[in-house]
Amino acid sequence: MTRAYRRIGFDIPLFLAALALVAIGVVMVFSSSGYMAEEAHQQMAYYLIQQATGAAAGFLLVIVLLSVRKPFYLNPIFIYGLLGLTALLLMLCLAMPTVAHTNRWVVLFGLRFQPSELAKLGLILFFASYSVARRDKLNEWKTLALPLGVLVVTVFLVLMEPDFGTAIVLTGTAGLMLYIGGVRLKNFLVLGAAFAVVFALFLFSAPYRMSRIQGFFAQSKDTLGTYYQVDQSKIAVGAGGLIGVGLGQSTQKLYFLPSAHTDFIYAILGEETGLAGTLVVLSLYLVFLWRGVRIALAAPDPAHKMIAAGLTFVVVAQALMNITIVLGMGPTKGIPLPLVSYGRSSLVCSLAAVGLLLHISQKRGERGGQVRI
Repeated sequence: MTRAYRRIGFDIPLFLAALALVAIGVVMVFSSSGYMAEEAHQQMAYYLIQQATGAAAGFLLVIVLLSVRKPFYLNPIFIYGLLGLTALLLMLCLAMPTVAHTNRWVVLFGLRFQPSELAKLGLILFFASYSVARRDKLNEWKTLALPLGVLVVTVFLVLMEPDFGTAIVLTGTAGLMLYIGGVRLKNFLVLGAAFAVVFALFLFSAPYRMSRIQGFFAQSKDTLGTYYQVDQSKIAVGAGGLIGVGLGQSTQKLYFLPSAHTDFIYAILGEETGLAGTLVVLSLYLVFLWRGVRIALAAPDPAHKMIAAGLTFVVVAQALMNITIVLGMGPTKGIPLPLVSYGRSSLVCSLAAVGLLLHISQKRGERGGQVRI
């Protein structure tokens, strides 16, 4: 196999799409959080500064990944070290003070970090390298025992936080990796059914989750109860019309819509920039999907193909989940909008995914067999 590495030649459309999403996110975080930041921190730009700091750290990571020639992220020491660190941080979360009835963050040296975001990257790298290394025996249950054990432990720790939405994203991503890796459909369906039972048990064990499900499917929506947040989100999107009420002019962000700068930032975007703004953001995610798939197809070997596919899926799937919830097309879950919502952990890890994709896009496959991008 002949490979070439292009130091200057990464996927420009993907980079520009990610850059645009981050820029839109920084602007919308400031617009949606200014009043709240002034009241809580006596500084309107508090969340803007935090988001801009995360963006700077994330793009620095992108630069580092673009400058590295060897794929260190395929080294078993790095992969297992990342998995171990993630598991340790997830367990440490459970010992941290509760924030909004959850234990999703670790606070170390004055910095707050959400390890479940790191888990997405760790699982993608692990499942890709493991599937390729054991491709011939991947359909043997004893071979599947290790990756399934890693997934079960990670998902269980995330569910204990609790973070049901992220647990679904992690499981879906792992399932995609196994399917691409060559797991037979029969085995895949058995595993899917087993995880569906586990998720159903966790779903029924939490009354507030059942209330959200029932509220979503109820013919008469409880707009002052379980459906309140989604109802306010739809009001915000509807108020924006075609071109929006103008940047900074949202009324729903004035404590009517909870999580306006995090999980429901797309609703504020719709209110202030209208249908035009929401379609621009949706189009950017579609560009991200298009380029990510092209990078996966043009990757030089199966491991890089799987990593590129997994990274693309985890960003785009999470974005579509968030948008469907904001538009009232699914039950409420705590899922941020990648690269846009406020949250340094999500932003840095999402940009790390972008950096890995751009690094893979610099590689060429076998001569004559490369997919043109």
